[in-house]
Amino acid sequence: DEEFNELCFEFGLELDEITSEKDIISKEKGEEKAKGASDTVLYKIDVPANRYDLLCLEGLVRGLQVFKERINLPRYEKIIPAEGEGQRLIITEETVQVRPHAVAAVLRNITFTKERYDSFIDLQEKLHQNICRRRALVAIGTHDLDTISGPFTFTAKAPSEIKFKPLNQSQEYTASQIMDLYRTDSHLRHYLHLIENKPLYPVIYDSNGVVLSMPPIINGDHTKISVNTRNVFIECTGTDITKAKIVLDIIVTMFSEYCEKPFSVEAAKVVYPNGKTHIYPELAYRKEKVKPELINKKIGISETPSSLAKLLTRMCLKSHVIGNGNNIEIEIPPTRADIIHACDIVEDAAIAYGYNNIQMTIPKTYTIANQLPLSKLTELLRLDLAAAGFTEALTFALCSQEDIADKLGMDISATKAVRIANPKTAEFQVARTTLLPGLLKTIAANRKMPLPLKLFEISDIVVKDPNTDVGARNYRHFCAVYYNKSPGFEIIHGLLDRVMQLLEVPPNEKNGYTIKATEGSAFFPGRCAEIFAKGQSIGKLGVLHPDVITKFELTMPCSALEINIEPFV
Repeated sequence: DEEFNELCFEFGLELDEITSEKDIISKEKGEEKAKGASDTVLYKIDVPANRYDLLCLEGLVRGLQVFKERINLPRYEKIIPAEGEGQRLIITEETVQVRPHAVAAVLRNITFTKERYDSFIDLQEKLHQNICRRRALVAIGTHDLDTISGPFTFTAKAPSEIKFKPLNQSQEYTASQIMDLYRTDSHLRHYLHLIENKPLYPVIYDSNGVVLSMPPIINGDHTKISVNTRNVFIECTGTDITKAKIVLDIIVTMFSEYCEKPFSVEAAKVVYPNGKTHIYPELAYRKEKVKPELINKKIGISETPSSLAKLLTRMCLKSHVIGNGNNIEIEIPPTRADIIHACDIVEDAAIAYGYNNIQMTIPKTYTIANQLPLSKLTELLRLDLAAAGFTEALTFALCSQEDIADKLGMDISATKAVRIANPKTAEFQVARTTLLPGLLKTIAANRKMPLPLKLFEISDIVVKDPNTDVGARNYRHFCAVYYNKSPGFEIIHGLLDRVMQLLEVPPNEKNGYTIKATEGSAFFPGRCAEIFAKGQSIGKLGVLHPDVITKFELTMPCSALEINIEPFV
């Protein structure tokens, strides 16, 4: 296990955990439910999202074997059948509105076992989830070729005109009934929205009118593949032709290993509405040239061109040195759709060299990091506020509209609050414009605690500001509350004086701070003051209005202070 963990790490993968079905179920649902589950050891391996060729056991093992230099990378070949003998997929113009693209291929004389078959189905599922964007961009259908006869037609029809027996069902349904049937299906209901509201649904027929599939929802039961299937017809339909080609390439390269002639794929012809034809899969190999010094410089190593070529060959990128060692020519196989730019090649060279083997060096540029002055002030204040006997709280930056408006006796339009476009819950509708509601909700959740409750928080609030590039601005606020049987205005006032003392702001009008009586919707009339410092209003302190206290489900008087600390940086 340790060796395998090490190997995964070297190859740029992560062995997440070694577990078993039993362990997983008992962790999630408890020991009882796990009884009778399998004890077979499972390796959970994290694969980077760009490496579609490692999403199944076949590809992963092949990649690791090449990496360990035990095998050479196989050469994938497409066999083009004689004229008139191969399979054809004809696309009609009705599909343009729904899913305009389709590609196809055939795996001939394949030998499945239970494990290979499961892996084949699994790979399709994994591809559906990531590169196919939950089937929105591409949907894969695999069919037993011996149960149908070509040419095949990819068209779109009204839901009422489509009728077939869906996979693993016992009777025929029309397309509209299928939609209703799967509305409650935990797996398939997530894909219904892709075509539900379209006037026509995509469908693939064979020459006898047998339905192969209704992408992206379900295949027909007639063509379903099993462990005994010998010839597999693969079709990928979608809205993105590039992704469809990649998906087809991955499936055929991974599983052509089990064909009678390993790594060979029988091509199929796709006929477009305008009469043009194209042969798939493309299985395109392409050549790229990269200078060895570029690779060395970007990674920070000094390898010879021939050893760099060897490193790349171990990463399934067959390479050799050309032109007196000035260039490396790299052949990119059809399995590596993730190689888009030279930097992808450099990254692979770095993985093969081993990130841990790259010598650490001190950068040539000499820079000294520094804490942001605002953060430094925040840190210093937090320590002294805690020393003053107040407990720090950290509350959510998002809250409901009621918290910052109705409960504080204000109108939401006056708060200049930033709204969330599609809030998931009523609790998180707007970004907070004041820290007070967060602290009051914290007190409400801790009413069982012994009094007095003294809490503070120093965090950012957000308000709309049309003058900034993002339309909003953050301010660092400090808020403190005192909750007891008596309002304790003098305690909050004393805390303000202490904060000003720490900030070295004297209590005078000229260059210090002053407080002036004012009215605030959240405060008790005649018990509220505005705080002025540095020639501007920085906040308020006072005793909270009984209505505010009741709305936050509190029962005792409470005094509060909230100021903006940015002017003091």
